[in-house]
Amino acid sequence: MNPKRLTEHLKDKLIQQALERKLKQTTATELSGNIVHTRPETAAIPEAWYSFQQHPGYQQLQIIRKGSVKLGVSNPFFRVHDGIAGATTVIDGRQYLNFASYNYLGLSGHPRVCEAAKNTIDQYGTSVSASRLVSGERAIHRQLESAIADLYGVDAAVVLVSGHATNVTTIGYLFGANDLILHDELIHNSTLVGAHLSGAKRLPFPHNDYAALDAILSQQRPHYQRVLIVLEGLYSMDGDYPDLPQFVAIKKQHKAFLMVDEAHSLGVLGDNGLGIREHFGVDGKDVDIWMGTLSKSLAACGGYIAGESALIEHLKYLAPGFLYSVGMPPQVAAPALEALRILLEEPQRSQRLKALSAYFLAQAKTAGIDTGLSQGYAIVAAITGSSLRAGRLSQALFEQGINVQPILYPAVPEKSARLRFFICCDHTEQQIDQTIAAIKQAMG
Repeated sequence: MNPKRLTEHLKDKLIQQALERKLKQTTATELSGNIVHTRPETAAIPEAWYSFQQHPGYQQLQIIRKGSVKLGVSNPFFRVHDGIAGATTVIDGRQYLNFASYNYLGLSGHPRVCEAAKNTIDQYGTSVSASRLVSGERAIHRQLESAIADLYGVDAAVVLVSGHATNVTTIGYLFGANDLILHDELIHNSTLVGAHLSGAKRLPFPHNDYAALDAILSQQRPHYQRVLIVLEGLYSMDGDYPDLPQFVAIKKQHKAFLMVDEAHSLGVLGDNGLGIREHFGVDGKDVDIWMGTLSKSLAACGGYIAGESALIEHLKYLAPGFLYSVGMPPQVAAPALEALRILLEEPQRSQRLKALSAYFLAQAKTAGIDTGLSQGYAIVAAITGSSLRAGRLSQALFEQGINVQPILYPAVPEKSARLRFFICCDHTEQQIDQTIAAIKQAMG
């Protein structure tokens, strides 16, 4: 063999050996006509790690669904409403008494609120098409924020496109690894997610127990830089509220920040529906961070933060959930502003709501229904003691033309499973009497 042929032969031999080594390192699997190569180091990875069908959350859903089918309990979630959901609603062409919406003041669907949205679309279109920092700023944003700041008696406010994201981005941005976040044990998920994002140490304290909070701070405060205390103005699962003046005193004593989530208390608490601040006569500046949503009493969508100028200005420039998000659509900001104006002009809406809520609570207790911690402010629980009983009770009421959602484990402890009734100022005493009678009958 001449030298040239020998060189080519050796070259071919080396290429063949390299290919053989490569083939040994991979295994081939026929899949839909394609060859998929799997490395030995990945061959042992279980399917659950790369399949959504094997995800633990999805598996849990399937177990619950199968169990519900066997027990004859229909799925009460994602029911499609045909129109405005207030004291009544229409689902699949049938009218129901509705206790499953946050339309506390009946302003979602109010002619003035709807007109504000329509007019703003004509002026600004349906999107501001950019982050507000860049080119998404509109006059309606500033008008709404100014009205919210005036409501609380503080320097400024900022509105964001999501209530949940408002807590996540505010807490996640403002606090860090050297800080401590203390929250009521029943605090909303958005606070927990924000605390996790921040990297701060997180400690819950017993529900509404300001003495326990004081004891924790006495031990822990010296070990951290910034400390945040987070409460809700009205707890959406139980319908009760904290003793705000006590928490204000504690935050001042320990030099901490206090944040109050007014998602459910604005429009509900206070003589004129101005929230927990009015209920207790607290100065708005005694709370460092006022948070709320636009989707309940204010008949829109999104969230807000109100407080001192230094807080609001630097959230606008640096909080990721505001800075990197498109601005609130004008047809969302405008109805929220109009709803706020109506709230201020017509305090009788909130007063009517409180009267109806107290009536519902009193009638429920008289009927022997376990209402838990409910105080009779827009939210009344009917505790059933198990998820199965809550699901069956919700279904029985739905069949009688009453729409109310069950709250099941793991959203609450199994023994605390319940129905949760949201009262609207447009409900009537007769509708409440009808509902209480139906609950009593269904519970046996």
